[in-house]
Order: sequence, then structure tokens, then C-alpha cells
Amino acid sequence: MKPVEVTDSNFQSEVINASLPVLIDFWAVWCGPCKMIAPVVEELAHEYAGKLKVAKVDVD
Repeated sequence: MKPVEVTDSNFQSEVINASLPVLIDFWAVWCGPCKMIAPVVEELAHEYAGKLKVAKVDVD
């Protein structure tokens, strides 16, 4: 399962009302460390599917 893209419009439903714990990756296109950790975030989303919701928030 891929990380869920979270925005202002779906934050309530995807994060606040989530039935699972949520790990949020706050990232930006210009952020080098964010790009480096992205594959790890993707791997966590697959490895913990059904146990943890992985979400991404673009801070720009």
C-alpha cells in the first residue's frame, strides 16, 4: 500500500478519524533529506499495511 497524500481538505478523514495509528511524513520538493527518506517511508507503508497508516504532507 502506498502512503496517503494528506491535504487540508482530507486531514480530518485521513488522520483524525483514522482507525489505525498514523505515521505522517512532512516533506517538500526542495528538501534533500526528505528525498533520501522517501523510499524508507514507502517501505514502511508496504510492510505495515493494515497495521499502520502512512501519510505524506507536502509542507509547501
